[in-house]
Amino acid sequence: MVDETHRPALRDADERVARDEAAPDARVRAPWWRRNGKGGKSNHGKGPYGKYTHGNGGQRRADEACGDRAAEAPCYAALDLGTNNCRLLIAKPTASGFRVVDAFSRIVRLGEGLVGSGRLSDAAMIRALDALGVCAAKIGARRIAHARLIATEACRAAVNGSDFIDRVKQQTGLDLEIVDRETEARLAAVGCTPLVDPRSDGAVLFDIGGGSTEVVWLDRVETDDGGPPAARIRAWVSVPLGVVSVAERHGGVQVTAADFEAMVAEFQPHLEGFVAAVGPHDCGRLHLLGTSGTVTTIAGVHLDLPRYDRAQVDGTWLGAEQVRAVVDRLLAMPFSERVANPCIGAERADLVLAGCAILEAVRRAFPCDRLRVADRGLREGILVELMRADAVWRGFAEAAR
Repeated sequence: MVDETHRPALRDADERVARDEAAPDARVRAPWWRRNGKGGKSNHGKGPYGKYTHGNGGQRRADEACGDRAAEAPCYAALDLGTNNCRLLIAKPTASGFRVVDAFSRIVRLGEGLVGSGRLSDAAMIRALDALGVCAAKIGARRIAHARLIATEACRAAVNGSDFIDRVKQQTGLDLEIVDRETEARLAAVGCTPLVDPRSDGAVLFDIGGGSTEVVWLDRVETDDGGPPAARIRAWVSVPLGVVSVAERHGGVQVTAADFEAMVAEFQPHLEGFVAAVGPHDCGRLHLLGTSGTVTTIAGVHLDLPRYDRAQVDGTWLGAEQVRAVVDRLLAMPFSERVANPCIGAERADLVLAGCAILEAVRRAFPCDRLRVADRGLREGILVELMRADAVWRGFAEAAR
């Protein structure tokens, strides 16, 4: 069964995270509890990531002391081809994380029509190939030490998914691997672990994709290599429903309250095994951690941003009532207003309410008081795993001695 809940033997996922995309050469932000000695608030208005010190300032001095090593370091690349998006990050390691030097993201809707046909359509494959060609050029322009290029639910589910991967290799030179659901859940956890509140009893992470949704019961574990904290996965489930598949089944343009409840009802049974695996829990001690276009959109709308700003969204905390207010606001919006909203736009206007319904199913299963928003995920998880495997942070620590 696809959405069978898994409880791995407790082990640290070999990674630790501190990184952020945005503009090229933007430095990765430290986790909020290590930023200026303050908790909870982002440093809005101080550049793309704000000013920060990592820990007590010692790590920042280590970054500066290792400046030459960082400048000479080769790049690492991570590509995630999903059901809805094609995304690339290229980064260089720093003493405590990494610095993004190039990034790319484009909505390609590779899984459009997949629910009905079981196949990737010609038009969708052409859109994806065009985006992947851009990614290939960006990767080819850099000295890359290691890269991992993954494809997820659309290519897993489509009968012609493997054929498409072969076509990608022939036309772009990119060698994509179709990853399984466990790998996808782990990479999302690795990428988001720095945003788990260390004072909590862990987080329920959910990654709402285009064709699937991964839900993970997650703890963070500090490491001794100078890099980001490691992920400890207590249980996980992969549900074969995402914003594209749910919207295609129920509609996404005109969505009534009854339509919305039907979407929630379709998703809820898939969480029953996961809720049982987590067992009795105090939602006051847990928090939700969401990574997807849905939750970043909700944060942007809540903040009334004149345009989407990752620096203000990533790491933002929202209360349960604030989330509910935004969902109600989106439900009441006519489609044209969703299209006009700068944090939604035409490309997401017909998908956002499907995502909100999936979020609502998660919130009903885990009625936590707090939700933390993550504009990060699989790509960051890939980069951390690649860099940790190369022991880059231990190398920086030794160089700083």
